Amino acid sequence: MPTPDRCRLADLRATEEKRFRDLHPRSAALAEDAAGPLLAGVPMPWMTRWPGAFALTVDSASGARLVDVDGIEYVDLCLGDTGAMTGHALPQVAEAISRRAATGLTTMLPSTDATWVAAELARRFGLPSWQFAMSATDANRFVLRFARHLTGRPRIAVMDWCYHGTVDETLAVLDGGRVVPRPGALGPQVDVAATTAVVPFNDAAALERRLAEGDVACLLMEPALTNIGIVLPEPGYLAEVREITRRHGVLLVNDETHTLCAGPGGATAAWGLQPDLLVVGKPIGGGVPLAAYGMSAEVAARLAGSMLGHEIDVAGVGGTLTANALALAAARATLSTSLRDDDFAVATPLAERFTDGVADVIEQHDLPWHVQRLGCRAEYWFCPPPRDGAAAAAAVDEEFEGFFHLYALNRGVLLTPFHNMALFSPAHTAGDVDRHTEVFGGAVEALMG
Repeated sequence: MPTPDRCRLADLRATEEKRFRDLHPRSAALAEDAAGPLLAGVPMPWMTRWPGAFALTVDSASGARLVDVDGIEYVDLCLGDTGAMTGHALPQVAEAISRRAATGLTTMLPSTDATWVAAELARRFGLPSWQFAMSATDANRFVLRFARHLTGRPRIAVMDWCYHGTVDETLAVLDGGRVVPRPGALGPQVDVAATTAVVPFNDAAALERRLAEGDVACLLMEPALTNIGIVLPEPGYLAEVREITRRHGVLLVNDETHTLCAGPGGATAAWGLQPDLLVVGKPIGGGVPLAAYGMSAEVAARLAGSMLGHEIDVAGVGGTLTANALALAAARATLSTSLRDDDFAVATPLAERFTDGVADVIEQHDLPWHVQRLGCRAEYWFCPPPRDGAAAAAAVDEEFEGFFHLYALNRGVLLTPFHNMALFSPAHTAGDVDRHTEVFGGAVEALMG
């Protein structure tokens, strides 16, 4: 198979870096202004990882388009890394936010929207009882507390190279069979080996061996890995996970924050899964920060007494702005009009078209690369498809990824940072997909010479 020339790759990257600077003088000036008041020059440190010498400043976003402060329009295949999976600036969400803002944003009391949203989530995911959080990170953190409380067991289990937000216990990987902090994790509060068991994805035997030790309260997992790249479950694997966790008295938690791309009820509904608890965040608020966690009737009954305790306000669950009226109004507007079967009927075929287009380019050049799809999300790899998180992490090629991201960005296509990933909404078109295929093909042609 042909192998791209790394020296040629470096020259092409330098050319694209210059083009980026030339195209974005206003963003460059704003980045310079931000270098003093903002740590790392950006409002969140990971924004430094976008391609190019500085982060672009966005002027507006609507549907499947972004416009930056230099007036350049982009096909947005990132969609806020799932936060804008519905498309940007939904009119119905904007209207609901405006109405709610005029009548109070937060009161520490229930709104009628709360019950509606919980009932809708129950209908979609099949779990009857729900609570809310500000983010999926918070929701995961709360669920882990519940699991330890209910089981009396000290550890939680996660998949190797998973990502569940900024939850301390989940920032753990395997290194030669030992549980160690994930590379890049800053200032772990305790040794993760004391809080966390880690097992490889798609390895039921490893899960069986670890859970048999009897100290794990719950297994927190995505039905398919996404944050290390899309790694799909092998046939029968998720059924084995459910059987093993039940047999060892371990609560199974599905984190559907990204795998919601599989359908209106995420992979849980699409694949007929039966978790004890479920977390979902990001897109359900139409861009307004909100997450939710649901549970089976059995888990809800076991928790009921604790939820009515006199000191529940200091239990480590919730927050003053959690379940605020603004977020729940936005969620009701979002879930009543989007992320429905009709929306996925548009978005998923676009992801299929993306997958086919990328696969055709790969095949034309006889490259040992691969493109993977999960619902309305797709991603290409510069290797054969990985089976687990460790293989996915080992396959990361930052030189290739940086070049392809920057090449696409300079031609009006925005991919998800840290991945070669594209997410589709009903606002995208076949023309948007074909534009990416054209740009991807051009990048490969330039690379292969």
